[in-house]
Amino acid sequence: MMKEKKSQNQSKGNMKWWQLSLFGVGCTIGTGFFLGSSIAITKSGPAVLILFILAAIGTYFVFDALAKMTASDPQKGAFRTYAKKAFGHWAGFSIGWVYWASEMLIMGSQLTALSIFSQFWFPNIPLWIFATGYAILGIIVLLIGVKWLNRIEGMLAVIKIAAILMFIIIASAGLFGMFGGTTDAAMPSTINEFFPRPFLGLWSALIFAFYAFGGIEIMGLMATQLKNPNEAPKSGKIMILLLTVIYILSIGLAVIMVPWDSFNTEKSPFVTALKNYDLPFIPHLFNSALIIAGFSTMAAALFGVTSILVNLSEDGDAPRFFSKKGKLKIPIPALGLTTAGLVTSIVLSLLMPDSIYEYITTGAGLMLLYNWAFILLSACRILPPSKMDRLKYYIGLALIFLAVSGTILTKESRPGFFISLGFIIIIGSIALKMNSKWKQGDNKNSTDTLFKKMEKS
Repeated sequence: MMKEKKSQNQSKGNMKWWQLSLFGVGCTIGTGFFLGSSIAITKSGPAVLILFILAAIGTYFVFDALAKMTASDPQKGAFRTYAKKAFGHWAGFSIGWVYWASEMLIMGSQLTALSIFSQFWFPNIPLWIFATGYAILGIIVLLIGVKWLNRIEGMLAVIKIAAILMFIIIASAGLFGMFGGTTDAAMPSTINEFFPRPFLGLWSALIFAFYAFGGIEIMGLMATQLKNPNEAPKSGKIMILLLTVIYILSIGLAVIMVPWDSFNTEKSPFVTALKNYDLPFIPHLFNSALIIAGFSTMAAALFGVTSILVNLSEDGDAPRFFSKKGKLKIPIPALGLTTAGLVTSIVLSLLMPDSIYEYITTGAGLMLLYNWAFILLSACRILPPSKMDRLKYYIGLALIFLAVSGTILTKESRPGFFISLGFIIIIGSIALKMNSKWKQGDNKNSTDTLFKKMEKS
């Protein structure tokens, strides 16, 4: 049972529930939706709508578990702290480093994507210049503090929602013939038209629907800033409901405007859906939306990985100097490691063959879903869930298992699955080796001693 009283690790804030909802939208709508949804459509056809509904249900169950733990006992370490409470020191250590490693790898691909989008307007500028510029801008946003980060994410969330709503309005008007061009809707009229791909195609595409909701774990880290932590569940319900509605409406319109096999993995589905209309501003509009979406999710991820690193250090699961406070909003050593990780990830994404790096980032994305599974397992262990709550969490685990196992079915995503297992084995082996140190005495003191020896050497 969690303690109802406030702990020392608890942060105080003045954030309102709707601000957290808006922050969640800002750090969730990204390239995973604007581009990843095209992959899901090519693998499943119009049935992609069912996949997004299933992913929304699974996402809601995960956030419900995280929000209830936050309301009961707000902790800066969020999901890793709850994993530690539920399963022991090894779980908190492993989940923290799995999250940090996965997000650092994913950010390299985000920066590369942002650079490619920017070359749409400036084709002669090298990718590395754009990547460096976006990385510096992201670090600046991180340094201005949580208050301003929340405001920036809220502003960018409004812009992203406006872009999607604009597509919904334009698409609806186009279907009624207001812009000329082809107006015949590709509405599926039979079961076979709605399910044009085999069941295995649907199964393998579920992971991409989940990717569109990636980012809710960052809301758990930000939830400690709520003025009333008990409002965390409400903020999540509103956020996920809003996301689900606009996702289903926009993708539903896209798949009835043009045949589903017209979509490809190189263009946003919304640009493809409007290709039959003479609207020259559309590519520019959605290129802007892609850049805004990619940057906001990257900035939120920077906040997440830095917060987790500082929390790992405070718990003795990383060298103590990473949590040593200075004049900046975040400890300089933590900022330094995050910056070094960003640089390494940028270099890897630009130098490695596209297929190899895609495998790595796919594996890193899967590692985030492993964290989601741990959130559900932690809630089952340390909350007093009702029978209905326990059923929801088990359904959430089943949906995550389906999404993860679906990656084994295709040769494109199978290497990513095995790479994710490789990372888990490496981090788990380190945790297993350190477990003997933790058992010698007080967990925190023993790991502190270990890292102090490492720092001296």
